Amino acid sequence: MDRAILPTLETPTLTKAELAELLFERLGLNKRESKDMVEAFFELIHTQLVDGNDAKLSGFGNFQIRRKAPRPGRNPRTGEAIPIKARNVVTFHASHKLKGVVQGDIPVGENFE
Repeated sequence: MDRAILPTLETPTLTKAELAELLFERLGLNKRESKDMVEAFFELIHTQLVDGNDAKLSGFGNFQIRRKAPRPGRNPRTGEAIPIKARNVVTFHASHKLKGVVQGDIPVGENFE
């Protein structure tokens, strides 16, 4: 059973250019509109996260900002103690639907809404 959602992709990495190409092929948008749509989508996600807000994609998952406290660390080569500063990190949590598709519990063709 072929479970690939994007069977036209030959590489495991999905690039912005490949997303734009898929929009061009599947939705009939012109190439410029496709590229602009992909860029706008990622810009919206980027802006939300930079502003400290979560980015929730229904049926796909959530990107969240998490604050990591300062902690002691070690240089693995020398063993020297190095303080690690507090920082914000982006985390992703897949939705139950996405997890179900990945695990094979939900058919690939099911609508992601």
